[in-house]
Amino acid sequence: MISRRSVLRGAALCLGAPMINRGRFSLWGQSEADYSTRTVDLVRRSTVIDMLGLLTLDYKQLWGWETDPGRFRQSDFRRLRDSGITVFHPAVGYTRGDIYAESLRDIVGWNAFIEAHAEQFQRIEEVAHLKQAKSVGKLGILVGQQNSAHFRTVDDVDLFYKLGQRVSQLTYGGNKIGGGSSDARDYGLTTYGAQIVERMNEIGMAVDVSHCGDRTTLNAIEASRMPVLVTYSNCRALVPGIARCKTDEAIKHMAAKGGVMGITMVRAFVRSAGRVTIEHVLDHIDHLTKLVGIEHVGIGSDVDLTGRDTLVQPTRTFDLDGINYAKKIFDLTEGLLSRNYSNRNIELILGGNFERALTETWTV
Repeated sequence: MISRRSVLRGAALCLGAPMINRGRFSLWGQSEADYSTRTVDLVRRSTVIDMLGLLTLDYKQLWGWETDPGRFRQSDFRRLRDSGITVFHPAVGYTRGDIYAESLRDIVGWNAFIEAHAEQFQRIEEVAHLKQAKSVGKLGILVGQQNSAHFRTVDDVDLFYKLGQRVSQLTYGGNKIGGGSSDARDYGLTTYGAQIVERMNEIGMAVDVSHCGDRTTLNAIEASRMPVLVTYSNCRALVPGIARCKTDEAIKHMAAKGGVMGITMVRAFVRSAGRVTIEHVLDHIDHLTKLVGIEHVGIGSDVDLTGRDTLVQPTRTFDLDGINYAKKIFDLTEGLLSRNYSNRNIELILGGNFERALTETWTV
């Protein structure tokens, strides 16, 4: 029989991390941060799903990995593995030019990358793959898109499903499906948009409304027979005036259909001013839990393991204060424990809720 002690010891060895005082682990050897054994145990035994988890925000590097998979090194894999994330949903949003061609290139590129690194990565196409990836030590890639403008016709839903796409955000900005959160006027889900939602339901592709405007969000939830996901957003009640965050009304409708919302770690969506830390991310989880229940809370960090501030102009800050994004899952788990969330509820937040919603969607 495998004891809890042996599991924890294995987790420490996997991380190359010595056990230190007070029943805590120091991760990555030279790091000053340390985590409780309970945190490490929870992360290591959970199927952690980041529903906007990016392997890298350096898209030049990503395109290099896709076009020449040999550029992806063992050290790159170890860094991703050590993050604690089991399944990454690295969706991007193509909004200009030939969106169909760009989306096609993106998915074909992911398929080539996964095939070239089959010992390290698992393409997540069905429910069984979620647990399978975890059990064999692989990282899961859940292929999705942040814009559904590549669905030129309803038949394109089937085409991209056959290529491996399992999640699609209906709009980024406004398109012929519906309105975006940044649009001056959100005209709601169109007749064509309702046809796309229906076909996605029929074949088992998850509907995502993260960037949809308020009216389109509510219309899509009403139109869908399956749970509707908000893969990455936060609660507008805590950041008033941020249209990309979801209203309490939308969150309640989403939950009523069995949906899950992934809380993001992008600064502007967490707090409108002042210092912004992991504690303020936890405030959104608290609000969501109190509003609709623990069963509808997940993670959609919308960041890689480095952060955005190294890639943009220094006059604007996108990242949280005092966070190392490579360890964000451990920081989040430690924070949930400090707020007295139970082990089971933390497991649900880390991935169990999204696994349940995807199971309901994909089992058609």
